[in-house]
Amino acid sequence: MLMREDPEIHGAGRGFDNSCEHGERLSKLHQLGGAFLLGLGVWVMVDPTGFREIVAANSLLFTGVYAILIMGGMLFLLGFLGCCGAIRENKCLLLIFFMLILVIFLAELAVAILAFIFREHLTRDYFSKELKAHYQGSNSSDVFTSTWNTIMSTFDCCGVNSAEDFDDRSLFKRLNPNSLVPDICCQRNHPISSKQECLKGLMPIRNKGCYSAVVDYFETYIYLAGALAIVVLTIELFAMVFALCLFRGIQ
Repeated sequence: MLMREDPEIHGAGRGFDNSCEHGERLSKLHQLGGAFLLGLGVWVMVDPTGFREIVAANSLLFTGVYAILIMGGMLFLLGFLGCCGAIRENKCLLLIFFMLILVIFLAELAVAILAFIFREHLTRDYFSKELKAHYQGSNSSDVFTSTWNTIMSTFDCCGVNSAEDFDDRSLFKRLNPNSLVPDICCQRNHPISSKQECLKGLMPIRNKGCYSAVVDYFETYIYLAGALAIVVLTIELFAMVFALCLFRGIQ
């Protein structure tokens, strides 16, 4: 004798499967978004010539990097909350999930706007002021100074505008009163024996400023961060819409 399948049980099982599927989608969406943010934050933190060192005096950038790491971690964890709400078909959990994602979405949007505004301030005067205030010399182990030495060596340039950036008002001049320019500004096609003459201004030095190279260097990070921000914001937007659809679909 054949047993008839109970349509209610069958429907409940299908509904549970759908909930599991929806929960898995929510979880993956937010883990993906969180992974993007965590990856960006970690990359900036561990990059030996990261742009944050070159503007070490600007606390906004430090705060922004840590905020990105925190938001990435929160997004990753929130994926599990959304998954739990979908599987349990719990309206309260889904609503909390939606509100938290909305807060993070708005915070990330604010950070993206601040990054765009900051880009407009990457002027010659800004970099020149920072260089004069924080650059110590070619042999310094300071991260800010080491980053600038890498830039000047890589792009065969000196200072932001020219070697004149290392004037009497600069920190470099106060720490090295007998040197006209840092050692890194000496042209490398001259013998080592002429190094002291170069530092005294008696031999050719690199006169080209590094402004264009520095701006290009910064914009690489800013455009990449902007692209990742758009990806993450899009993921979050889809996830919020998805959560609302699940919320409305629960009887």
